Order: sequence, then C-alpha cells, then structure tokens
Amino acid sequence: MSLLWPGEERAGDLFSEAAYLAAMVRVEEAWLAATASSGIAPEEARTPLAGLVSEADLPGLAEGAEAGGNPVIGLVKLLRGRLEGEAARWLHKGLTSQDVVDTALVLCLRDVLDRVEDELAAQATSLVGLAREHRATVMSGRTLTQHAVPITFGLKAATWLSGLSDAAEALRRTRTSLPAQIGGAAGTLAAVVGLARLRGLADPVGAAQTAADATAAALGLTARAPWHTNRAPLTAAGDALVTAADAWGRIATDVTLLTRPEIGELAEPAGEGRGGSSTMPHKSNPVLSVLVRRHALAAPPLAATLHTAAATYVDERPDGAWHVEWETLATLARRSVVAASQTTELLAGLRVDAARMRATAEAAGADLLAEQRSLTGFVGGDVLAGTDAATGLDDYLGATDALIDSALTRAHEIWKTEP
Repeated sequence: MSLLWPGEERAGDLFSEAAYLAAMVRVEEAWLAATASSGIAPEEARTPLAGLVSEADLPGLAEGAEAGGNPVIGLVKLLRGRLEGEAARWLHKGLTSQDVVDTALVLCLRDVLDRVEDELAAQATSLVGLAREHRATVMSGRTLTQHAVPITFGLKAATWLSGLSDAAEALRRTRTSLPAQIGGAAGTLAAVVGLARLRGLADPVGAAQTAADATAAALGLTARAPWHTNRAPLTAAGDALVTAADAWGRIATDVTLLTRPEIGELAEPAGEGRGGSSTMPHKSNPVLSVLVRRHALAAPPLAATLHTAAATYVDERPDGAWHVEWETLATLARRSVVAASQTTELLAGLRVDAARMRATAEAAGADLLAEQRSLTGFVGGDVLAGTDAATGLDDYLGATDALIDSALTRAHEIWKTEP
C-alpha cells in the first residue's frame, strides 16, 4: 500500500519485491535443471530451490545488494549456504548476475501483462455494451472545447474501444515474444561452453545452447540470443503499457469533462465514501478518472527512462543504464495494473444521462448544424438554388453507424465479444 499513490494495493503482489525474489529463484532453479539435463552439470545437481528463501530474507538481501550493485550476488551466497553437495557446487555456474536480473524482470513483467490483458478484455466488454446501447444517443461533439457537430455517445464509446484495441494488440505482440536472458559474463556463453568442455561433452557449444533453450522453455519464455545490450524487449513492453495508459487517459479525460456539474452527461459509479471531500459535503469528485489520468500523465516519462537507458548502454554491460531499468519497469508495471483495475471499475459502472446529452445538443442545435448549413446548395462546386440541407441533429451524423460497426467488429476479432 502507498499513501502517495492511492489505489496501489490493487496491484497486489504483482512485480513486488517478494515476487521478484521468487522469480530470481525460479531462474536459478531452471538453469540448474537445464545444465543437468544437457550433461553440463551432474544429475545430482538438479534440486528444487523453492522454499529456500522467503520474504523474511528481503531486508538482508536488499541491504547487501549495494555492495555488488545488484541483488543476485547475495542471493547466490544465501542459496549456496542452504544447499548441499552438487547443487551448492553447481548453482549459478555459467550464469551472470544480468542473466538472473533480466530474466526475473521478464517473468514479473509477463504476469503484469497477463493481468492488464484481462482488464482490457473486461473494459472492452463494457464499451461494446455502451456502444450498442447508445448507438443513437445524440450528444454534442466538441472540438477545441467548443460545440462542433452532433455525434452519438455510442460513437464516443466506440472511439474509446478502438484505443483499447490498439493497446491489446501492442500488449499481445510483446507478451508472446518475451525472452529469457542467458548469456554469461559478456553475452558469449563462454563459461557454459568451458564447463561443457571440461565435462568432456562432444559438442560444448551445442550443449551450452541447449541448456539456454531449455531454461527458456522451462520458464515459458522465448529462447533467443543474449540481449545484454539490446534492450528492445524491455522498451517494447514499456511502450505497450504506455499505449494502454494513453487509451485509459483518453477515457478518463472525457469522463472528467462530462461529469462537470454544468455538463452532467456522465457520472462515475457510486461507492461508499467515493469522491468525497474533507471540507465540502456537496462534492462528488470523479476520483477514479482523476487517478487514471494521474497514471496517464506519469507513465510516458517512465517509458522514456527505459529508452534513455537503452540508448546509453555501453560495452557488454553498462554502468548505470542497466541499473536504472529495474525500479523504473517495476513502477510502470505496478501502476499500470492499478490504472487498469480503476478503468475497469469506471467503465463497468459508468452512468450515462442520455436525456441530458440530448438537451445539451438541442440547446446548441444552431451551432452543431452550422457546418451542415455551410454545405447547403453546394455539390461538386455547383450551386443548387433553394436546397435546404439542415435537416436536424439526427440526420447529420455522417458515417457514425459504420464507424461504430467497425470498432465492434475489431473488438470481436480481438476479444471474441458478441459481433
């Protein structure tokens, strides 16, 4: 929980320090098993590691991480002290700290992406329903804060839905290609090949690559060449999460505007104590939208930090650029889960005042139909005398139905919603 980031508890254990510690242990265990399977380590080295460390070890590991600049050094020492025989001897052999740090980051990130995708699916279901229900609910379309032309709330919901579709596609591309990181000290697998050669294996290089691939498979990750200094897997994940934040921010911004008392076309879901004020009892603040907007404002700089780090990687492991990624990615990931959950709740209970929308549009009717009047009498440059095209709000909606249908069809393709 966080006093300074209200709602942070919605992320639960996802990408928490405890989850990250468990992920590092999983990487070490998968590597130990893979080296045994490939013949690099003796079969006796294969040992389950889960349960050897717990949250109680976090303070000591965190304090000790400063000495080596990362938490893996202390973790390996701790695990070896709790193991015996060949398992203790072969633990971490052939790996480097970056292999464990990066692969554990990816494992935690995968869990976050899965959760965010689930939230997007729930949000899409809500928006599909709103787009259908309010397909013909006329409201004022606004550009640069002013009345423009009539639209329908169904179209607005469909526009929000299209943003979620973009986010879902970006997340899925990232999720299906998340890679393990197995490279050794400088990304050459030299130590693993050396160990395989010392063990007398006929094809040391092949054995090393087999162990790396087996580790990735055991963890459910993609096998690929080491990406020690190519950070595209992490920047792509950050970009995908920001694409989602953009979509949520777009929705939240519209809601905050349309819940203003002088507009009153939308209202957030009611809840005990929700939206209250410490001094003004009449207030009903759109707090969910406010908190989602907060994330939409904060997320892009976090992704920018990942890109800045990626652009300043140097040598075969950089001095600081690697280190800045860890907390940055965890913060972006956990906050994404929080905003996703808040957006899901917002859309599931969003209240639409169709009568108020209609009344506002009718009151602004002359302005909303100004563009239509400007077209009266003109077809292909020819003046058609006596033509009156100003036929009302409901008849100047352009391709609204087709645009809604397109958004609904795309949503069906992505989430298998009802067509």
